[in-house]
Amino acid sequence: MRLQSVRSRPLKQFFSTLDQEYDGERNSEGERHGHGKARLPNGDTYDGEYEHGLRSGQGTYRFRNGACYTGGYLQNKKHGQGTFFYPDGSKYEGDWVNDQRHGYGKYMYANGDTYIGEWFNNNRHGQGTYVYKDTGSKYVGGWVNGNQEGEAELIHLNHRFKGKFLNGNPLGRGKYVFDIGCEQHGEYIEAEQDKGEEEEPSLLVTPKWKASEITKLTPQGENTPFPRKTSLVVAAEAEAVEERAAAAVTEEEKMPATTVTDGSAEGSDDEPSLHEASREVFSPVKYAGEEDEGSREEENKDQEDHGTTGLEDKEDESKEAE
Repeated sequence: MRLQSVRSRPLKQFFSTLDQEYDGERNSEGERHGHGKARLPNGDTYDGEYEHGLRSGQGTYRFRNGACYTGGYLQNKKHGQGTFFYPDGSKYEGDWVNDQRHGYGKYMYANGDTYIGEWFNNNRHGQGTYVYKDTGSKYVGGWVNGNQEGEAELIHLNHRFKGKFLNGNPLGRGKYVFDIGCEQHGEYIEAEQDKGEEEEPSLLVTPKWKASEITKLTPQGENTPFPRKTSLVVAAEAEAVEERAAAAVTEEEKMPATTVTDGSAEGSDDEPSLHEASREVFSPVKYAGEEDEGSREEENKDQEDHGTTGLEDKEDESKEAE
């Protein structure tokens, strides 16, 4: 018993020192409760509201790596409306649930791209708009687990593509709408994969565009194309239009295939470098900053998991400090 008492003294003194890093209100049980300021052993700081020893309410958490979160908390986790500033200059502003981007929000990536729309479990999911700063092009439509998927429209400077997407690629029937006053209808067909060695893993194959006809612009609200413009466009104009459409599609299809995902580290948002706007729609694209999102979240979340006054929280803080 005497040996145990002697060994416990340094630990109690250490916990007492940790608690001295808190300045704020407490309840009758001695728990952090109300408004307070705390400094964690790892150098992070928190200034905000507590409930029964846990961060709950509005507060600002500053990470030693330069990241900062200001907004709502619920039982030590980001919850409600909040803004997260990442070390690389990117920022997320919107809804949080259980420490994850969830609901509706705006993400401004370090490379200047932006996404505004719905989120689910830290991924772009639902309806949203992604704008590419370098080209001004934007994708407007559906997302599933971070990938472009569903009905969508990819808008460029002088033309746009309307159709369906699957896993970041256009697939099935769609059309190109050109500002010169015409549309090219067709469909994206999955190209046959070259047969290699059976043991080699299969590679992603980008769908190929197959044009069927050129028509005049379809009035809004109509989904069926007009009859072919044979009587509306002279042969020379039709040929020029087809060449222009083919050139646009060819340029977009040159893009190498990558994967559009939302995982990355909190400290360097997960957006991989972008493809040029016109090409992004035709292959699974990774956005610069996306990869960093997941990893940043993990890094910064680990650092802010502690900071309460209870014995259990103090033990966590001491381990983190080590």
